[in-house]
Amino acid sequence: MQPLLLHEEEWEYVRTLLPPDLDESARKMNALVRCRNVPDAAALIRLALAYAVSDLSLKDVAAWASTLEVAQITGPGLFYRLREAENWLAHVLGRVLAEQLPQTVGGWPVRIVDATVINGPGNKYVRRGAADAVQWRAHVQIDPVTGKFSAVELTDNSGGERLDRHQFQAGEIVLGDRAYATARGIHAVRQSDAHVIARFSPGNLRTCDLQGQRIFLAEKENEVPTVGVLEYKIKIPVPPKPTKSRKVWNSAKAIAWIPARAIAARTRPIEGHEGQVIWILTTTESSQVPAIAALGLYRLRWQIELLFKRLKSLLHIDTLPSREGPTAKSWMLARLIAAGIAQRLVQPSGPLSPWGYELRFHPPAQSSNP
Repeated sequence: MQPLLLHEEEWEYVRTLLPPDLDESARKMNALVRCRNVPDAAALIRLALAYAVSDLSLKDVAAWASTLEVAQITGPGLFYRLREAENWLAHVLGRVLAEQLPQTVGGWPVRIVDATVINGPGNKYVRRGAADAVQWRAHVQIDPVTGKFSAVELTDNSGGERLDRHQFQAGEIVLGDRAYATARGIHAVRQSDAHVIARFSPGNLRTCDLQGQRIFLAEKENEVPTVGVLEYKIKIPVPPKPTKSRKVWNSAKAIAWIPARAIAARTRPIEGHEGQVIWILTTTESSQVPAIAALGLYRLRWQIELLFKRLKSLLHIDTLPSREGPTAKSWMLARLIAAGIAQRLVQPSGPLSPWGYELRFHPPAQSSNP
């Protein structure tokens, strides 16, 4: 079965869910400097979406486009267009996601961040942990209430998971797993007047008491009750910028100190064995988010794992047609644009009319000489 956007009668509905200034942004970002063979930006993004959500090759998409008079283009010509449209597609994806309003949890705007690996075709038996085991990472931010993703950044293997990669608004609470519980990342979030709730390992994060003296939380795990929570008020020193000659640093040289709370609880005991101790860090005050509530909020983090499963099992975001080709990133961005449109259709935000889509006026494209 062909995707609906390949059908002429469905495309006009999809078009209403895309930004209205496609031509302007495409020219500004050099995705459509000349309109030779491709009449306008709407046709270009339709070509990109057709290639991303179908199993057609570039040659087949070009033939389909010629048959429906979407564009008169060849397979190599489409390859060139998609290669040059990478930055523009990232811009369109951001605009599509920005129009989907976030929700709140208990009055707090909550965001979940995580990353997932996207690999292209290649050796299935690559040694785990090898440098070439990861081709791409999608760094995603979602709304836990709706399960929708609200921001995505694609990087290669060198792009690590960091909180400072994302942008947050004042008053938001950011949920992350242990990879995001770093002093620099937490400091970046607090610089935006947002808060963090993240799981952490006591041995991987330097923690101090309110007087600035080192405190080893792992030594206090015996105090954690079987049922209930244990809470410590702590301060986290933010290390100075690393240098080649300095790998060990003194807390006295910290560039900032972050007030926080370390909350510990145990998982459910199994077969007589004591439950595992889980450590959660939060920069919120206890009067704002009590310890039990902080643990409850952290459990929402699982929603992003469900999103990754949907993206890979339903949208097949991990079935790259090429591993490192010039159009690989454009293909992923186009498929994510399709996902952003789909999640809006499944769970529409804002008032709806009997039409089932947003009415928009699209002025006719101005002709330009090649």
